Amino acid sequence: QVQLVESGGGLVQAGGSLRLSCAASGTILSINRMAWYRQAPGKQRELVAVITSGGSTNYADSVKGRFTISRDNAKNTVYLQMNSLKPEDTAVYYCSARIYNLVLGDEDDYWGQGTLVTVSS
Repeated sequence: QVQLVESGGGLVQAGGSLRLSCAASGTILSINRMAWYRQAPGKQRELVAVITSGGSTNYADSVKGRFTISRDNAKNTVYLQMNSLKPEDTAVYYCSARIYNLVLGDEDDYWGQGTLVTVSS
């Protein structure tokens, strides 16, 4: 069917950078919005950044100026470049995409399995 696979998480020191990737595959007709969420221990999942099919972006206030979301439509892939990382950025990061599934004949939100980002102080 449809699958989202994330990569790029890991351990980094405060002030460092990481780049997350999320590739969508399967019975995809089109992809609308793509987004990154994160969930820190003991906290609710929160929206980090979103990008529309046209390239418009929006960010959580906590990451503005440090994170950049982008997408490669030819590869069905969304990226999150994270700079100037802080310990409070530590979380499991999930990608999400609104995809029109060819087999099911409808549009729905799909999620990746998550990738852990740990920022040490």
